[in-house]
Amino acid sequence: MNIFIAGLSFKVNDTDLASLFEEYGTITSAKVITDRQSGRSKGYGFVEIDDAEAAAKAIAELNGAEYDGRTISVSEAKPREERPRREFSGGGRGGNGGGYNRNRY
Repeated sequence: MNIFIAGLSFKVNDTDLASLFEEYGTITSAKVITDRQSGRSKGYGFVEIDDAEAAAKAIAELNGAEYDGRTISVSEAKPREERPRREFSGGGRGGNGGGYNRNRY
């Protein structure tokens, strides 16, 4: 079962997250989500536990608990919704990239 954890301290990493849940069952993965550009935590993550019963117990016991000075929210992860792709068209400056005109020199 995939578990969603929100409200994490920005100092929490994947290993910390795994250790928080390891007493409930075998962890197959633990991932704190980070910003692509800065690498900083976004304050939420996901943990996968093999056993659905153990995962349900972890959710019940950890939801609303304090961890690293913050109250965390723990729930079953929902499947990611497919969002329509955005079309980028119109506007802009055309195809030359702007700035330097090589025909001028």
